[in-house]
Amino acid sequence: MRPARILAAATLLSLAGCASHPATAYDPYEPYNRAMFTVNDKADQWVIKPVAQGYQNVVPSPVRTGVGNFFDNLKDVYSFAFNVLRAEPEKAANDFMRVAINTGFGLFGLLDIATPAGLKNNKTTFGDTLASWGWKNSNYFVLPFFGPSTVRDSAGLTTSLAGPGPEKLVYHNTNEAIAFYGIYGVNTRAKYLGAENLLSTAAVDRYSYTRDLFMQMRAKQLGQSDPTQPADDVNLDDLLNSPAGKSDSSAPASAPKQDSSAPAALPIRQDSSAPQAASAAQ
Repeated sequence: MRPARILAAATLLSLAGCASHPATAYDPYEPYNRAMFTVNDKADQWVIKPVAQGYQNVVPSPVRTGVGNFFDNLKDVYSFAFNVLRAEPEKAANDFMRVAINTGFGLFGLLDIATPAGLKNNKTTFGDTLASWGWKNSNYFVLPFFGPSTVRDSAGLTTSLAGPGPEKLVYHNTNEAIAFYGIYGVNTRAKYLGAENLLSTAAVDRYSYTRDLFMQMRAKQLGQSDPTQPADDVNLDDLLNSPAGKSDSSAPASAPKQDSSAPAALPIRQDSSAPQAASAAQ
């Protein structure tokens, strides 16, 4: 798994330096993004969706719910750590109590007791932390398997996967890790079966529709202005792209910061791409 993570990080860095004169200000990597969108879409059509359909037909709903709760409990561990880094003590305490209750009384997270008890489901990601530290605006970026993301959120996800997270207690080698994330992806995809039909009927250009919907959703989660609307502000990604440290940016101006309750990995996290494979860990 480590070589794959290094390759993903290298890809992010190389793409950060090659964008120029994008047709859409917040999508300077559109040729790559469209290609990866197509790859994810075909993988979903021929492999992931059929497996998810079989999984849904064979595995009873209570078991699927328990599997989802187990992974959500792991995300709450990350959420606690990231809210500590964001200096959000109330949210951090909330996340800590969720993990303690669901782990101790919910059969290691298979049962979600914390939500009915009134504890909020924050699901803060490292991407949210980076945004709170100043990386407000970020360009659109499509990840393999995970789907729609941004440069900032992709960097956050890569860091999270490379770190000593709680899932490392569940698997101990590459094969076990593949099985672990495979179950997570299939279980998550099963939740969104049928969503691709809405996307197909609603969009002439499925890529642009998915991109703009994701960017609008992410901006709302972070309390920022809609990036799909014209605005003029400094974009950190553009600063990284410019050798002189300056570049024109038409990325949105960030609105006053609000509380973020973004999910940890698409929907995955990073759980953000219903028609594609897995997409919020963020």
